Amino acid sequence: MYRFLAILSFYKPFVVWSFIATVIVAFFNAHIAPALATKLFLTVFAWYYVSETPNKRKLTFYKNLGISPLKLFFTMFIVDCILTIIFLTLFKEFT
Repeated sequence: MYRFLAILSFYKPFVVWSFIATVIVAFFNAHIAPALATKLFLTVFAWYYVSETPNKRKLTFYKNLGISPLKLFFTMFIVDCILTIIFLTLFKEFT
């Protein structure tokens, strides 16, 4: 449970940008598949950003907790997908 909470704390700075991307995708195309493809691209971009900048030190903390970068970003992607599906489902219901 502590590892999952640590992953959520890593995901916290990305939530706002992820939500903005979800809203933009929802206005143009409210289907789930394009939104999830966009989320996959953004997750890969976030991995590249974190691993190639001075933010790489953050990954050391998670490695010390026993969380590999692959597991960290995969879990972040899954949580993001769940939030996106919930938002898009609600968005479709009210539009």
